[in-house]
Amino acid sequence: MFAVSNLLSAAAQVLDMALTAYYWIIIVRALISWVSPDPFNPIVQFLQTVTEPVLAPIRRILPPMFRFGIDISPVIAIFLVIFLKSFLVRTLFDLSLRLRL
Repeated sequence: MFAVSNLLSAAAQVLDMALTAYYWIIIVRALISWVSPDPFNPIVQFLQTVTEPVLAPIRRILPPMFRFGIDISPVIAIFLVIFLKSFLVRTLFDLSLRLRL
């Protein structure tokens, strides 16, 4: 069972790093949106391509009373990433530890 335990532990580490990178990508996108970026810049296009699949559904779900000129979907997405890091990654680590015993 140690092989499955090591696999889950490695998956948890990779997921943790991916979620951390996505966390920073969302923050950078939110900061760049404040300065009117060039839409043809490859970095801006990358940030929009990577974050829009998560931010667009959040914007659609938000009730109209939360749409007051400021886009709060990045804040909600950051909370979701933090939740996934604290729940899913920890669960995978704990599961890998239990399999090792």
